[in-house]
Amino acid sequence: MKEFRIHGRGGQGSVVTAELLAIAAFKDGNYCQAFPYLGGGGERRGAPVQSFVRTDAKPVLPRNMIHEPDYVIVMDMSIAKVVDVTSGLKKGGMILVNSERQDLDFGPDYRVNAVPATSIALEEIGRPVINTAMIGAFAAFSGEFSKDALAQAIREKFDGPTAEKNVRAMTRAYEYARSQCEDKGMTS
Repeated sequence: MKEFRIHGRGGQGSVVTAELLAIAAFKDGNYCQAFPYLGGGGERRGAPVQSFVRTDAKPVLPRNMIHEPDYVIVMDMSIAKVVDVTSGLKKGGMILVNSERQDLDFGPDYRVNAVPATSIALEEIGRPVINTAMIGAFAAFSGEFSKDALAQAIREKFDGPTAEKNVRAMTRAYEYARSQCEDKGMTS
């Protein structure tokens, strides 16, 4: 089983990000589960929020929060100043951060990748709605989801021009991450 934890702020789309990953996992033929944790004021715009995703080839039975994820997605770097985003992250686990900076350091035990999701979203969608850019980059860096399944998930969640703008943002972030993998000599 693979477990993902998403850190963001209320209103940034962390819950939708988890939903989209779960839909994509299902489209890829896996069992999945996605749920938010809004405790501590997460229902307010800007308050810290966590969302969780589990995927597996067999039914996903646990129903508790994820304390030891394989992957962490950080929607807003400022959240790392108030929340320990690496808490419980497995050694060798991956962190994906929405950031223009590529020199982020969370310690030697983790693989850290960054994607300029806000810039991509502004250019492709016209608004700083980053969740589809983040899932595109995440799929490329992790190898856990197919690009086709992500596009299907986006088109299932959104309609018409909104869906197509979000598919473009996802695809662009996916290609950005693939080029970063090639530059670093990584394979996903």
